Amino acid sequence: MAVIPLRIDDPADPRIAGFVSIKERDLTGRQGRFIAEGTVVLRMLAAAHRAGRGIEAEAILLLENRVDGVSGILAEFPPDIPVYVASAPVFDAIAGFNMHRGVLALGKRQSAPGRDALVSSLPGKSLVLAACGISNHDNMGSMFRNAAAFGVDAILMDETSCDPMYRKAIRVSVGSVLSVPFVREGSVTALVGRLQAEGFTTWGLSPRGRTDLHDIPPSPRTALLVGTEGEGLPATIMASIQTASIRQRPGLDSLNVATATGIALHQVAMINGFI
Repeated sequence: MAVIPLRIDDPADPRIAGFVSIKERDLTGRQGRFIAEGTVVLRMLAAAHRAGRGIEAEAILLLENRVDGVSGILAEFPPDIPVYVASAPVFDAIAGFNMHRGVLALGKRQSAPGRDALVSSLPGKSLVLAACGISNHDNMGSMFRNAAAFGVDAILMDETSCDPMYRKAIRVSVGSVLSVPFVREGSVTALVGRLQAEGFTTWGLSPRGRTDLHDIPPSPRTALLVGTEGEGLPATIMASIQTASIRQRPGLDSLNVATATGIALHQVAMINGFI
């Protein structure tokens, strides 16, 4: 049965309150809710909702000329998820700025396992990406996209890292934030300690790394730890784990953290048979 969208003509309609001024509200947090933007991310949200992993769609808002193009995706959602449609002026007034994609969904991340529970649940052969102090949402989204591409089982972030559920991070990740299990909790010291206690060989990625990336040996449980742009990983953490560097030509001190993560995950996934 085809979805029959509900028309919205008033930007103040209480039914679409969750979509109002999404740019500003994303900056202050959404209390467990998030905005999915664009066709690809909408499809990922539908898959996550069906999988029952604690991510659910609550409502969908479309520009009127986008309905036919996403009808197949809409059919993947349960029939009780309301779908609203609006003209361009109303749509822009709701969102607070010009949304050229014209495809938004409001979702909610239900209670997720904490760090210790997530790590304990990982299989005997696992690949983990760990992050310390990642503050840029573009980098965060790109790291999730890399993680999904190279078979990462979970992403663990310390409490100083930015929230991957922000709209921009989800968009840059092309929805991978909705498919890769993650947790953002506690200090990087506690994070590393937990990984080591669970038998993970932890490698810190840094231009000052003591081992060439291509010399990392296979390990059934491998964790790759990356730090923030500029400062990188804390010296105390670097001293407590094995470290690796990406070989490059002289003249530039380091790569962008998302780019470096992609290169390193590809290598580690290759040697451990994840890809």
